[in-house]
Amino acid sequence: MKKKLMSGNEAIARGAFEAGVRFAAAYPGTPSTEILENAALYKEIDAQWSSNEKVALEVGIGASLAGSRVLVAMKHVGVNVAADPLLTFAYTGVNGGLVLVAADDPGMHSSQNEQDSRHYARLAKIPMLEPADSQEAKDMVRAALELSEEFDTPVMLKSSTRISHSQTLVSLGDREDVPIKPYKKDIKKYVMIPAYGRLRHAAVEERMNLLRGYAEDSTLNRIEWRDKSIGVIAAGICYQYVREALPNASVLKLGICHPLPQDLIKEFASGVDKLFVVEELDPFMEEQIKAMGIAVTGKEIFPLLGEVSPNMIAERILGKELNSLLDIPGYSDEPVPVRPPVLCPGCTHRSVFYLLRKLKLVVSGDIGCYTLGSLAPLEAMDTCICMGASISAGLGFEKGNPELKGKVVSVIGDSTFFHSGLTGLADVVYNRGTTVTMILDNRITAMTGHQHHPGTGQTLKGEPTAALDIGAICTALGVRRVKEADPFNLQELERVIKEELAAEEPSVIIVRRACTLLDKGPKDKYMINTDKCTRCGVCMKLGCPVISKDNDVISIDASLCVGCAVCVQACKFGAIEKVGGGNA
Repeated sequence: MKKKLMSGNEAIARGAFEAGVRFAAAYPGTPSTEILENAALYKEIDAQWSSNEKVALEVGIGASLAGSRVLVAMKHVGVNVAADPLLTFAYTGVNGGLVLVAADDPGMHSSQNEQDSRHYARLAKIPMLEPADSQEAKDMVRAALELSEEFDTPVMLKSSTRISHSQTLVSLGDREDVPIKPYKKDIKKYVMIPAYGRLRHAAVEERMNLLRGYAEDSTLNRIEWRDKSIGVIAAGICYQYVREALPNASVLKLGICHPLPQDLIKEFASGVDKLFVVEELDPFMEEQIKAMGIAVTGKEIFPLLGEVSPNMIAERILGKELNSLLDIPGYSDEPVPVRPPVLCPGCTHRSVFYLLRKLKLVVSGDIGCYTLGSLAPLEAMDTCICMGASISAGLGFEKGNPELKGKVVSVIGDSTFFHSGLTGLADVVYNRGTTVTMILDNRITAMTGHQHHPGTGQTLKGEPTAALDIGAICTALGVRRVKEADPFNLQELERVIKEELAAEEPSVIIVRRACTLLDKGPKDKYMINTDKCTRCGVCMKLGCPVISKDNDVISIDASLCVGCAVCVQACKFGAIEKVGGGNA
């Protein structure tokens, strides 16, 4: 059997291929993005980026009801967006199997919170599987689809940053040709008016009882008996940490984290002297185990915040640290210098935040590369809540404090605007707001690695398609003032911002220029003429990583400069000069 080193995300896509999935949908979001990018490589899977996670799940629901096996993927906060259809889909059930992948982000490596997706499985009353490596990630996709069809339910598959991005060996198999199931009209099952919903709720409760029995006997849950003085219950990446930190301990490995196998847990607990549960974030399993009347140690010694580690487990259960790294010749435990995130050299967003801070405006922000406009030295963003909230919250600033009228700017990206900005803009128009909305259109979903969206003219598979016109959409939503501006023209951009702030009606400024990383052509380079430089520090306020100061001397690293010339315009003394190297 052929084996391949794969990340968890690659393995999930491979599992979908092998299990006969015909349709897959997602909205890109780290750590889940690569699932759909890899699914799109299989011609047998019709894979698409949807405008947001709710839409992705809804399209997936339609494909499931039509009879196909379906994979839908998103990061943990995306499940918030998709929660509305998810909880009702749990009532209707499936036709073709559907698995919803939720990729959690303990430690918030790239997210605005670190919520625990296991609660959604419990809330929706659907099963959730949790793989511990890439092989299990692949295999559990098939298991989830089979479970979905056997019990007439959507099934969640919980990943995490470490599982999604870590690589382990995976045994590859052939694709199973799963035929499309016939569609049968069934109004009482699929139309959730109250009268039919009550009937389906009863079916959901009956299904949960059957699933509890399934969890007791499933091979996805297993006891690994070793030294019985210590027993640990763990799932997912925490299982790997436990095996590394406590190689001699007995372990109950749970591949099904909802519903929990009560009898199996009681059997394991009765066979060990001291019982621990190791899980990241919430005491999801711990609280249920304690409710079974079982004494278990969990969050008394492990944190509610961030990630667990093998060292933490060894230290808090055994009272000692692992020495494996310290024993490696040349290894040093000196702290690594911190590298804060920063906008790229020549980023099209930098000038926007430079000017918004200069104008002392209240900036209602959103999710994207431009969120970095909140960091020093720009520090121009006041809020960042969730996808699309910039426009709605911007209106709220104006409504909540009349003194802020004419001083509020909402900043949102092009992909985020399609995700969930349209309804907020409609609300501004309908409720007679006067906020300025700046749509930073860099022609791509940049933050997650340059994925296409409804405005780019290409599908996930690179096929040409209609490119939605943001300006025309804003006009159709009732915005009469729609302006465009070039972020690399500071004077013109500042003039447009001031002009639109003065208008007593909703206004949209589309700041349009493709992401600098998409432009591979030759660039001009710039340098600082030290004879003209007054060391005023204005160029440093741009936060461009190519500009640095050492011993009171400001310089530009020409090897990194991409020639945007924003610093040239910001300098009042003409001290930044072109040194050649291509066309601007």
